[in-house]
Amino acid sequence: MKFTLSWLREHLSGAYTLDDVTDALNRIGLEVEGVEDKAAKLRGFTIAYVVSAVQHPNADKLRLCMVDTGAGEPVQVVCGAPNARTGLKSVFSPPGTYIPGKNITLGIGTIRGVESRGMLCSAAEMELSEDHDGIIELPDDAPVGVPYVDWIGLNDPVIEIAVTPNRADCLGIHGIARDLAAAGVGTLVDDAIVPVPGAYPCPVSVTIAPDAPCPAFALRLIRGVTNGPSPDWLQAKLRAIGLRPINALVDVTNLLTFDQNRPLHVFDAKKVQGDLVVRRAREGESLLALDGKTYALDPSICVISDDRAVESLAGVMGGEESGCDETTTDVLVESALWEPINIAATGRKLGLNSDARFRFERGIDPAFTVPGLELATKLILDLCGGEPSEVVLAGAIPDTTRVIDFPLALTEKLTGLVASDAEQVETLGKLGFTVEGTSGTVRVTPPSWRGDIEGKADLVEEVIRIVGLDRVPSTPFPRDETARKPVLTTLQLRTRKAKRALAARGLVEAVTWSFVSKPQAERFGGGSAALALANPIASDLSDMRPSLLPGLIRSGQANTDRGLGDVALFEVGQVFKGDRPQDQFMAASGIRRALARPAGAGRHWAAKAAPVDAFDAKADALAILAASGAPVANLQISTDAPAWFHPGRSGTFRLGANVIGHFGELHPSVLEALDADGPVVGFEVLLDRVPEPKVKATRVKPLLELSAFQPVERDFAFVVPRSVAAGDIVKAAAGVDRKLITAVNVFDVYEGPGVDADAKSVALSVALQPREKTLTDAEIEAVAAKIVAEVSKKTGATLRG
Repeated sequence: MKFTLSWLREHLSGAYTLDDVTDALNRIGLEVEGVEDKAAKLRGFTIAYVVSAVQHPNADKLRLCMVDTGAGEPVQVVCGAPNARTGLKSVFSPPGTYIPGKNITLGIGTIRGVESRGMLCSAAEMELSEDHDGIIELPDDAPVGVPYVDWIGLNDPVIEIAVTPNRADCLGIHGIARDLAAAGVGTLVDDAIVPVPGAYPCPVSVTIAPDAPCPAFALRLIRGVTNGPSPDWLQAKLRAIGLRPINALVDVTNLLTFDQNRPLHVFDAKKVQGDLVVRRAREGESLLALDGKTYALDPSICVISDDRAVESLAGVMGGEESGCDETTTDVLVESALWEPINIAATGRKLGLNSDARFRFERGIDPAFTVPGLELATKLILDLCGGEPSEVVLAGAIPDTTRVIDFPLALTEKLTGLVASDAEQVETLGKLGFTVEGTSGTVRVTPPSWRGDIEGKADLVEEVIRIVGLDRVPSTPFPRDETARKPVLTTLQLRTRKAKRALAARGLVEAVTWSFVSKPQAERFGGGSAALALANPIASDLSDMRPSLLPGLIRSGQANTDRGLGDVALFEVGQVFKGDRPQDQFMAASGIRRALARPAGAGRHWAAKAAPVDAFDAKADALAILAASGAPVANLQISTDAPAWFHPGRSGTFRLGANVIGHFGELHPSVLEALDADGPVVGFEVLLDRVPEPKVKATRVKPLLELSAFQPVERDFAFVVPRSVAAGDIVKAAAGVDRKLITAVNVFDVYEGPGVDADAKSVALSVALQPREKTLTDAEIEAVAAKIVAEVSKKTGATLRG
């Protein structure tokens, strides 16, 4: 939402500055996204008079000008504009001025051997328009030496705010002014709208079909208007906020859209045949809209039609054939109410955005329907003349009156803010609420423009928003013997720890859509009808995602297409296995591609670069599980990974029957379906399925135990069948003596000559850490014998000779 400071002053009287406005807007929840101040970058440009303009001695197309800048003796300027001439008043920029249209800072220059001490400027060089055919020509009464922006009225800052969806009332400048006045900035100018009497009955009637999503429709004919360009003041207002002036009738509707949050529409009455009907469109109907595009319609779309055809998309955009132009002499002015959900669905289905849709789908003030039409009538009569008819109202203005019993003590209870009863009542009154009572529990009636106020908590929010969050006291937690409960849940903690663990391993966080196409959902175990969206925002975003991997793979490919092939991305977010609450999981997933290994991505002169493999993805997943508090030592790893992983190059993490996650190389067919280049490795861990850690008697960490005795390492090489997993050998060896054996690592796997064709050699390094005394050779040999015996018993292994 954009508006100028001068436009705001029409609704908010009093002495206040731009800083007062922006500070208050941020304080009351209307966040300022930016302030555009053209005067700041054009402050150095002044009005000047060309005393003389003669031919440049060394160039045919240049003129040598002596320019009176109003600051002393005339200065010499070399100018190439064809309209540079003696007696002209134009805009001058001295040396040191930044020229926005050329992105340069002007200096004293020499052009074809003649010094130039400044510049006469075109509108394009000042970024005021695209006119660069010559320098700006000003009238004879333009005051020399005065800043150009002050004289032309460009010293009016444009404020842009972010309006949350529930605050539709602040999509009009009058609503913004009301909030600012309640916050103590200025006084609201709330002049009553005087109805314009009709001189004759309106010859056009309106009928609302029973199934049309239109509660009320007001219409008036104004005949004998003179349409044309709107006045300069109106055009300047619209241009300042980025709108293009069209003609007086259309500009009035745009003005009221932003001024009062009241979208209207105007029909050329001579182009409308018969009466108007508000109904649902029929199959096969279409409309050439004001944006020059033809839209195919269906019964889900509400339209306004006459006896001939559809004339307007209700609440979204009018039609080209009944639009107003310079030949319009009779105009029908429409002010209607539309159901927000239908307007949103229509705009989304047609891919059509407009200022009217933006407001109607958020809900506008129903009580302002007829007053808005009266205000538009007055403006049209003032600008275009004409004679108005009586107002025709089809349907009825809905009664939105609701009374909320509001205990004033609830404000302090919910927020900690201490505000007197009188202050709360006064605050609500300034915002337009009607309050019955002065203390205790009062009866509050929200105004018609505040459809977002539904209960007591909303009233508390209004009070604290206007009174000020800075008045909420900072109260520390009591420091007593009772330990405070954790603020974050276990899952929230796991989410944060998972992100930190993956970032520490060199992966970059990505945030992808929660929706995927149906084919992608089916490839990753989803695609059921229960997870299909009823109204998707795009055809390739039709289903809730069953996995984070599709979005990450597509994001990785997008980086690859732009030359960043060594991609390592992760995401922590929701995945959906069904439509029940228990089918929604928090997952941590990631992908690595090309040379994006944990030790560092890309090639290096010191060693041959190796591509990523399944073990990199496994290490990433284990890092998440360790950070999440999973019993990593007890995990079982099986090879039954889902179908989207490459068989033989993937695995599944389990704790008994509980599947915690998967890792491995993505299947080539899956990458081909996603139009991605491989190979790509990835992982996914379901944080919800990590078991809760055992409750400890104390939160204090145990004492660090460091043994004073030398550790011992022994290596073993076992020959086992190829079907035996190395993890089973490690687990068997580690279980011999869990106090003495501190680590078991696989350092070699061999298949080839010297080993049977259906067998493999797996070499282990076993670390023994004595704690009571140094181990003797006999004790070490005894432990080694137990390891050999246990591994042989559990896996059928034999020591390699």
